[in-house]
Amino acid sequence: MNRYILTLLFSFTSLVVLCQSVEHDFRIRTITAGITLSSLSDTSSIIEAVEFLKEARNGYKTMGYEVQTIRIATQNLHEFLNGKTHKEALPYLIKFDQIAQRDNIGFAMGWILAPDKYDADIAEWVIKLINQTQTISFSLPISSTQSGIHTNSIKAAAEITKVISKNSKGGEGNFRFTASANCPAGIPFFPAAYHEGPNSFAIGLESPNILTRVFSESNWNEAKHNLKLELETQFKPIQSLAEKISKSSGWIYDGIDTSPAPGLDASIGQAIETLTKHPFGGPSTLRACALITDVLKNLELKTCGYSGLMLPVIEDKILAKRAMENRFTLQELLLFSSVSGTGLDVIPLPGNTTIETVERIYYDVAALSLKYTNKALSARLFLIPDKVVGDLVEFDNPYLTSTTVMKIE
Repeated sequence: MNRYILTLLFSFTSLVVLCQSVEHDFRIRTITAGITLSSLSDTSSIIEAVEFLKEARNGYKTMGYEVQTIRIATQNLHEFLNGKTHKEALPYLIKFDQIAQRDNIGFAMGWILAPDKYDADIAEWVIKLINQTQTISFSLPISSTQSGIHTNSIKAAAEITKVISKNSKGGEGNFRFTASANCPAGIPFFPAAYHEGPNSFAIGLESPNILTRVFSESNWNEAKHNLKLELETQFKPIQSLAEKISKSSGWIYDGIDTSPAPGLDASIGQAIETLTKHPFGGPSTLRACALITDVLKNLELKTCGYSGLMLPVIEDKILAKRAMENRFTLQELLLFSSVSGTGLDVIPLPGNTTIETVERIYYDVAALSLKYTNKALSARLFLIPDKVVGDLVEFDNPYLTSTTVMKIE
């Protein structure tokens, strides 16, 4: 073995030991592979993606990082039906789901209808999909910079949201569906994810604890600079390994979605309160949201997806607590999204919310997505069956936390 190879091996081994000796206060939420299927029967591309993801996950685990999930996103469903109806496609999708369950993979198939198309039967078909699969996420596009607001898509999305709430326990089936507004391909987070082009992959992170730590050591004047420096320091090794994986595998590296996705022990609400010194929802919350997103959008990294601030009420214990204290409304969450985030995510609403009201909410999200250039938003609304404003709601899903049903002003 020549001296050059020995040097490389020594350097790599040293890097692995160094990474393993450092405790990271963030996790890799997902490595998401994007693939283009040739047809509904193309299971070989899915299996190839599974093997790629397992290798990529092992690479990050070897470097000392926790990888919570690995996921696959295909091109939009309506693009590979190839003349089949949704009903005819369902057995193929069940097969995809079986592969995903076997390998503990998340699976997203993007838009189930083409933009601004309406199908009166799609909501009932969705119930069959929800009840006969466990892993598949999907969406509808309600706006785009090319063609504006998609009225027909909003109608279909509202009907889907309502029918899922009536036909899944606790309305939790809506965890797998979103109305996506101006969302690009390559988002690694579900359910908005979909893919275009050659095989590629992207990284999504769970990083609110970094923000909390930085803000605990910074005042307002220092916070932006300190956060940018810390996130770049922490994320550049993630990017470096992704580039190596890309070079060795031939899979294109799309980037990191820098959105600090929260978890039950990693609260973005806590991070914001650490900076503002006040409960989330009060004065200065908007300022903090803007500061964080300004940093996320300007990191010296290859970024993709939302790369904005996520405020998912029932995935974040502090946000859920503040909702129970009536410290913010649905409309205020949308206001915060105007300077920051990713839209309205897992918002608990009364079960008797009408389809027309859901449509109006989607119109607001769609309009906001078009107000600013390249603003990706989505809306994942939980209509909780048999619950009214103020009722306590609890979930079977281990990733969701208890809160109260919110009022729509």
